Amino acid sequence: MAEDAPIAAAEGTQPAPPEGSADASPPAADAKTAEALLPSLSIWPPSQRTRDAVVRRLVQTLAAPSVLSKRYGAVPEPEAERAAAAVEAEAFAAASESAAAASPASVEEGIEVLQAYSKEVSRRILELAKSRAAPAAAPAEVSVKEEQEDSSATAAPSAESAASEE
Repeated sequence: MAEDAPIAAAEGTQPAPPEGSADASPPAADAKTAEALLPSLSIWPPSQRTRDAVVRRLVQTLAAPSVLSKRYGAVPEPEAERAAAAVEAEAFAAASESAAAASPASVEEGIEVLQAYSKEVSRRILELAKSRAAPAAAPAEVSVKEEQEDSSATAAPSAESAASEE
């Protein structure tokens, strides 16, 4: 047994106690003890620090160059901060409401609620970006239509209109 100790120390494990010793405990008891020593893992709700990080990332996505801001236009930072905070709060409230109905008891259920929260944040931020882009695009469309109408009004009469006048 003494020869096994250096090998066990080198491998980073402790030698197994002799089978008849008082140190031997059933494996189930070891698992329960290990669970009691580990901190509990709670997926939902996210900490305030995590929620603040989500808001900061949303502001960055809206205000700084990103796929979203390139496609729908950048949002001024003060407005992006207000919008990001509102989007995150609404998504959190929606996910919390579904979590309250389901009361996530396990880590897996917490992960499902967290995924719903993430999808809700994504959906709402995309809606926001699209809604901001729509009013900006509308005046451009109106001015293009006005230009087309102006150019058709000032253009020479077509052959059909000239023939109908004769």
